[in-house]
Amino acid sequence: MVKIFDDLKLLNIQAPTTICRATEHIQEQIDYIRVLEQKGFTYRTADGIYFDTARLDDYGYLARLNIDGLKAGVRVEMKDKRNITDFALWKFTLDTPRQMNWESPWGLGFPGWHIECSAMAKKYLGDRFDIHLGGEDHIAVHHANEIAQSQACVSTNMANFWMHGYFLQIDNQRVAKSGRSLLLSELIERGFEPLAYRYLTLTAHYRSRLNFTWESLLAASKALNRLRAFFSETLVPGEVDKMFQREFLLRVNDDLNTPQALALIWQMVQSEMPKSTIQANLNYAEQLLGLSLSVSSNINANENSMTIDSNQSSSNESNIPAVLIQLAKERNTARLSGDWSLADNLRVKIEAQGYTIEDLADGYRLRRKRC
Repeated sequence: MVKIFDDLKLLNIQAPTTICRATEHIQEQIDYIRVLEQKGFTYRTADGIYFDTARLDDYGYLARLNIDGLKAGVRVEMKDKRNITDFALWKFTLDTPRQMNWESPWGLGFPGWHIECSAMAKKYLGDRFDIHLGGEDHIAVHHANEIAQSQACVSTNMANFWMHGYFLQIDNQRVAKSGRSLLLSELIERGFEPLAYRYLTLTAHYRSRLNFTWESLLAASKALNRLRAFFSETLVPGEVDKMFQREFLLRVNDDLNTPQALALIWQMVQSEMPKSTIQANLNYAEQLLGLSLSVSSNINANENSMTIDSNQSSSNESNIPAVLIQLAKERNTARLSGDWSLADNLRVKIEAQGYTIEDLADGYRLRRKRC
């Protein structure tokens, strides 16, 4: 849990004010199910308490489910279920031992998958709140069932807006299905700033599938540093341009169209607009983008006496053997081309000569090891 919030901080994502665990809200879930039971929306089977979706005429409208087509085209294990779309609210603990069980009015068991969200949302956000988020895989089942529970319990559909982020892909496959993962720590190890990844996600609409490549991340890193360079050109910002402000808000409010908002920003920074106004506009956009544009795009050398940065001139370059400078350049080329095996081998050769090489978002830093 701590690692997750460390990563969120690195990505400039604000931590929630309330962090709740389903296992700490079992009573709330039981109470929610009892209301559904009292209103006649449940029935009992051999393995649990189920929600009767036939009681709702518009069940599945969020996903535009064709219930008749679902019945005809999908083979599932019905057991004692009355309808193919009915779902468990409480499951009984039968013969299979479980680590987590709780006593309930229906016997020893555990909550179904969907009830926890409705119960905790009701407790902390009320019967109806503004925005409910989730992945695209939540539309047809999980969110359809949350809405059904809420309609039955408190006569609302929970949220005013339902926003579903589409899957991140690697090599055009969903990360979870590809057998590969993408960790923020891996990006950092390869010399990329976390906010470069944030910029990359802003280049795709949240309802489109972003295909991750190291080349696209490198391009995002360069674009971010260019924006920071524009931002730092003027020390004293001017006034925000009203036309830019209005158009920026129009694009953001058009279903959170961040790619179009970024396109507007690039049109603006490349225009003949005064630099002070450009900075003021960037400062305004930064409130939504969260890219830390005021951070310098250059990384200064520290106190090590023998250091060379690939993107900066250095008076100490002559102190570093030419053969090591060449190895560093070859390794950087290998890294950018994705030849990680060669890059690792070259790193070993550099370190064997008493130097370290640190990957940066737009190059590298070579320095003598500390004694």
